[in-house]
Parts: sequence; structure tokens; C-alpha cells
Amino acid sequence: MALVRYEPWGIGQLQNEINRLFRSFGDWDSSGATAGWVPPVDIYEHDDRFELYMDLPGVEPSAVDVTLEDGVLTVSGERTHFTGPRDSNDRGELRRNERGEGRFYRRFVLPDTVDADRVKATNRQGVLELTIPKQAKALPRRIKVAA
Repeated sequence: MALVRYEPWGIGQLQNEINRLFRSFGDWDSSGATAGWVPPVDIYEHDDRFELYMDLPGVEPSAVDVTLEDGVLTVSGERTHFTGPRDSNDRGELRRNERGEGRFYRRFVLPDTVDADRVKATNRQGVLELTIPKQAKALPRRIKVAA
């Protein structure tokens, strides 16, 4: 009787397989066509701004490119492969690889109300934070009713 290792699919691997399957149907989607992995993003809208939070652990800020052109915000970059422990005598054998690596690419169409000249980007603990202010003319204002 032989022993066989049982390695059930994790949720991450299942999601990657589903994404790979649908990527072949959606060649029109540039983010799927050029991305080795897709970082998750949270977007919040406030009265005066949008806030975007993108998880980029292990990505150097200098390896991230953020552009805003014709109302399209593009975030791209690359996460290099982590080769394991730095001890050259004992590298170990990779048993599981769930973290994405390689190029990433995300695009977001922004409304005409954003102030493209005041966009700010920071990186805190592996999270890219983008603050995208709205134009002053697009902000709601209270109009006093005269008697």
C-alpha cells in the first residue's frame, strides 16, 4: 500500500484557476492580458474625494507606476519572485506558492468631477493609498432660500 500526499485546493488557487479560465475569454480586458497577478483594491467615495487602497505587499514603491490620462487612472508595476531564505547553503524546497508575482496592471475610469492636478499617492505598509480630490465646482453646496 502506497501513501499518496493529499493537497486540496485552497481558495486562492481556485480563484487563480477561475481567473485564468475567464482570461482566455476576455482578451479585450487589458488588465487580464498583461497581468501576472491582480492586486485587490478598495475604493471609497467621500463628498470631496475618492480614496483607493491597493494591496501591494512586497512591491517596492519605485516599482509602481501611477498615471492619470483622459480620465483613466492606471496603476502598474512588478513584484519580483521571492527566492526563499537567504542562506545559500540551504535554500529549501518550495512546497506551496500562493503569492502572485510578476507584472500587475489595473485601470479605473474616473468621473469628470476629479481634480487630476491634486492626486496624491503614498505607500504605507505595503498598501498603495491614492487620494483623488473632486473639483470644487463638482462639490455639493447649500443654497440659502431668501424670504
